[in-house]
Amino acid sequence: MKAIQITAFGGPDSMHLVELVDPVASEGLEVIDVTAIGINYADTHQTENSYLSPQTLPLVPGIEVVGTTTTGRRVLTPVASGGYAEKALAYSAAMIDIPEGVTDSQALCMLVQGSTAWHILKTVGHVKPGESVVIHAAAGGVGTIAIQLAKMWGAKVIAVASTQEKRELATSLGADIVVDATVADLAGAIKTANGGKRVDLVLEMVGGTTFDQSLDVLAPFGRLITYGMASRAAPTPIHPGSLMGGSKTITGFWLSHCFGNKELMNDVIEELFDLVKSGKLHPVVGTNFPLSQAVQAHQAMLARTTTGKITLIPGQ
Repeated sequence: MKAIQITAFGGPDSMHLVELVDPVASEGLEVIDVTAIGINYADTHQTENSYLSPQTLPLVPGIEVVGTTTTGRRVLTPVASGGYAEKALAYSAAMIDIPEGVTDSQALCMLVQGSTAWHILKTVGHVKPGESVVIHAAAGGVGTIAIQLAKMWGAKVIAVASTQEKRELATSLGADIVVDATVADLAGAIKTANGGKRVDLVLEMVGGTTFDQSLDVLAPFGRLITYGMASRAAPTPIHPGSLMGGSKTITGFWLSHCFGNKELMNDVIEELFDLVKSGKLHPVVGTNFPLSQAVQAHQAMLARTTTGKITLIPGQ
């Protein structure tokens, strides 16, 4: 089978298209004929070995695929690694059947991005109707779904994005107001967008000064959910007293802690599928790259030139 493999950690150029032996099923694991592969920021950390869990070489990156089982089921499933390939091994218990009316690309929007948006808003963000929610990287895979869910659950959405095109996309998805991510005084711009008031909830995955200014603009009892560091820049260290002084909460979220839990993964994604089928949730499908162009796909993601969910297509 064709697969993308790395034998030395590094950036996108460390990935190479190779021929590998097909995986073999074993107890609890099935072989999936992969039809589409989701690309995530986590994958770019895998290739650098800067992910939250250490990686080992040689490595086939990728943690989510859509494909068919040997019995003909069309499924969405996580994989521990090895997703960037024409075939992958997946745990039978983790597979989620894709209903009619949901495309492969739409399904891939749900496994990592959709469930992450759900959990950072509801499970750890505890969003309530009428609260103000700041969504950074609003035109990305998580952001585009989070905008729609937050509005569905009664929040006021302040979307932050770096270009006019991305801000227009956020507006089209229901954001109440948009903010330019590149302004120097981001905290001031967010506060102005919220009518001069501090905000209740911030969904943050950029890191660096974006994190710092987001924390600064939190209202008393406000919550900041950190779920990534796309900029590769660490925030300023935080003294606990600064949190006490503002009655602020910082919560980290890593989707891996939901894997293997039916209530936190399968049930959430099935509900998201129902929202897609009913037309209440509109996944933003981004660019489809051939498997052979995995390097270009990672470069585009790291340059933050993409919107929505980008995928790799085997056989191309």
